[in-house]
Amino acid sequence: MIRRLDPGTRSKIAAGEVVARPASVAVELVENALDAGAETVEIEVDGDGTDRIRVADDGRGMAESDAALAVERYTTSKLSAADDLETVETLGFRGEALPSIAAAAARLELTTNDGGPRGTRVVVDGGGDATDGEHDKTVSPAGRARGTTVEVTGLFSDRPARKKSLASPKAEFARVSAVVTRYALTRPDVRFVLRHDGRETLATPGTDRFADALLAVYGRDAASHASTFDSSREVSAAGETAAVEVDGALCHPEVTRSRRDHVHVSVNGRALAEPRLRRAVADGYGTLLPDGREPVGVVRLRLPPAWVDHNVHPAKDEVGFRDADAVAEAVESSVRDALSTADLRRSGEVAMDLDSSLAPVEAASVFDDLRVIGRFRGLYLLCEAGDELLVVDQHAAHERINYERLREAVESAGIDAVSVDPPATVSLSPTDAALLDANRDLVEKLGFRVAEFGDGSRSGSGTGTYRVEAVPAPLGRPFAPDALADVVADVAAGDDADPRDELLKDLACHPSIKAGDDLTDDDAARLVERLGSCETPYTCPHGRPTVLAIDEETFVRGFGRRSGRLG
Repeated sequence: MIRRLDPGTRSKIAAGEVVARPASVAVELVENALDAGAETVEIEVDGDGTDRIRVADDGRGMAESDAALAVERYTTSKLSAADDLETVETLGFRGEALPSIAAAAARLELTTNDGGPRGTRVVVDGGGDATDGEHDKTVSPAGRARGTTVEVTGLFSDRPARKKSLASPKAEFARVSAVVTRYALTRPDVRFVLRHDGRETLATPGTDRFADALLAVYGRDAASHASTFDSSREVSAAGETAAVEVDGALCHPEVTRSRRDHVHVSVNGRALAEPRLRRAVADGYGTLLPDGREPVGVVRLRLPPAWVDHNVHPAKDEVGFRDADAVAEAVESSVRDALSTADLRRSGEVAMDLDSSLAPVEAASVFDDLRVIGRFRGLYLLCEAGDELLVVDQHAAHERINYERLREAVESAGIDAVSVDPPATVSLSPTDAALLDANRDLVEKLGFRVAEFGDGSRSGSGTGTYRVEAVPAPLGRPFAPDALADVVADVAAGDDADPRDELLKDLACHPSIKAGDDLTDDDAARLVERLGSCETPYTCPHGRPTVLAIDEETFVRGFGRRSGRLG
């Protein structure tokens, strides 16, 4: 039942009134559909979303009286008093979605039916806030099966400054796609369909299987290398104890991405871009992940509503916890335990390629008197250098060597590209496909040549399928075609980094020595010699140290000696 909120409750939910961009509309309408018990949610977007967003569901729907009240300010079916904010278990609890959207749009049309013989259509024209706090609206009968459809057109049409602040249409759609993807993965029991300008970009089956949702979003490789898990942890704060239920699906550590955007989390049903929880998932993988790589997975948390504050972020991207550190630790340990029982065997040969690394130059170097004296755990080289013991990370060192050699070659000759014959087929998630469309010119300048598969239709898995016809190949080292997703993510990140440089950093990593590779004495000596020849030998391209030093005085103090001499 829809009811008006009292003034005290209104003041506490004011942060929920912000509609910042089309993705904000998608979040609100999708969450309302899920709160209504929908088994199917269909989202249609025209252009960047300001032209039109339509969300249809088969949930419970509303009676005429509730539908007419739902578009008015400070009304909701989710709360009755301010105290309910601390125990609310629904997603759209703020109750401000429809009137806030109506205030920002030229037109909002709501068509709904709670299962009766006829439905109801409510139309709010013109946007803006009426002087009495309500919108002008018309209410009329309508034909519709059980469920609700909301269509929003002309978003920000009377707010030119807000509209001009938006990114490109393709970039704004990518944000909408990211929202829908998060919910499609964290709610595999619901069938999601996303269409952009009449073209289907995502379709999940709603089978309640994580593997099926992963297949629809990421394709067969990720879905076939994912393991489900389910665990429970106890957390305590202020003398109270609560259970944190954690479940989801984790992809094999060899299925990775360059950014953490592909870790999808939800808290009590709300899908979030929550950095603390994403980091906890990545920390749970620990050393299983290659350097500079991030996992792909879906992790859902459920804990008592009183332990979660959903009202801390206007865009609902983050939540507050009674003890955030304890919750993060529960997630990390759950992921770590789940991976400890999964089959994590790897296959494939590692390219050493020491002889083709940067050739040493005739110059004075702090590495001149360095001597390799041992190894530790297949990860580190132990070196003697005067009064210091140097520890060299063999992978980070080789990355630096490869990176500087590649950078020098590219600065003089640019990035070469080589044809892929026959062209390789690569599947991108709906979000990555939208990012590629938004940044295609820059991606192609980096050496990729990409065409949509066939007539541009989507593959049976629901992912965007592309034909990679050429890949960058600096110094004759071609990128793998499936690196396209990482390059697209780097280009679309929007930071100040040079995408060419990011490309070289990634390429330098792949042929480099990995942790656990057993080097011969000669290999180890050549690696250290070449590191000393680098322009910046003390960090890898990603900024991690290559060398740590332990001076002799440390051992003197530790062993209680007066000097480092024998005796």
